[in-house]
Amino acid sequence: MSNYEKPDFWSLRAQKEGYPARSVYKLQEIDKKFGLLPARPAQINADFRVLELGAAPGSWSLYVLRKFSGRGFLAACDLSPLSHRPDSGLFGGQNFFFKQADIFVAETRAELTALGPFSLILSDAAPATSGGRLVDAARQAELAEAAFLYAHAALKRGGNVCVKIFQGADTTDLIKEIRPLFNTLKTFKPKACRSSSLETYLVGVGFKTLS
Repeated sequence: MSNYEKPDFWSLRAQKEGYPARSVYKLQEIDKKFGLLPARPAQINADFRVLELGAAPGSWSLYVLRKFSGRGFLAACDLSPLSHRPDSGLFGGQNFFFKQADIFVAETRAELTALGPFSLILSDAAPATSGGRLVDAARQAELAEAAFLYAHAALKRGGNVCVKIFQGADTTDLIKEIRPLFNTLKTFKPKACRSSSLETYLVGVGFKTLS
């Protein structure tokens, strides 16, 4: 069994707290640091809409919906289906929409962006890794660029983004391109990321333009 397959502290905690994957604690830490979601459900109104790309198996979706407490709206998309085992019915709520599709397809992008404008866009999407650091970083950069295309099309002025990236030259170029669009743009690696992983997160706060 590989180290990735062995349940660690975060995986065991996710099982205990009813999340399908340990990745929820990455979003939780990012949210606490940057305030991506309102602190209290009462601060969330019908206009607070979130788009999540690369949603399966559903931990980030559950985190958002639990914070919503029936308010707001979440649209999510992934090539794979969500895990309904721990969702407690939240994935069937009227304030949640899931599309199993490819985020690169124009029809998918049109359908999802039509559900906006969004106050927050999240992307934990990751490619099937090849084991080659340069190849994987390039593939991850393509996914990150796709997420920012969604932001260009459907993020509200003043809105926020959180997008997974891999450390590499492609990431440096992307950061230079994206930085002028946000009041603040930071890279952040949560504690729940595996130390051996290249992954980190690009967090943009205060979107300046809507084009």
